[in-house]
Amino acid sequence: MGIAALILGIISIIVSFVPFCGIIAFLPAMVGLILGIVDLVLKSRQNQSKGTSIAGVILSSLAIVIMIFWFFILGMAASSEPEKLQDILKNLGDDIQVEIEKENNSVL
Repeated sequence: MGIAALILGIISIIVSFVPFCGIIAFLPAMVGLILGIVDLVLKSRQNQSKGTSIAGVILSSLAIVIMIFWFFILGMAASSEPEKLQDILKNLGDDIQVEIEKENNSVL
């Protein structure tokens, strides 16, 4: 379980650095955190090495902190100038629609 916690921690911390996609890493981070804590408790009872469990717990915890940071930063940015954000998203949607229409016309 310690290795699984470490792998999930590594994956979730890498994905959590991506601003809009970081929330995807929440589930693996939580699973890695739970697995790491459970493995840490089991290995402490059996007096075994706890290195991978500790690393998994730390990485998963850091990933959750990074996700919360991005959530607040993006929330503050969205609430500070909502009209500007709406204009940017509308222009992005229009650009995507134009590209889709170009692609459909070139296929036909």
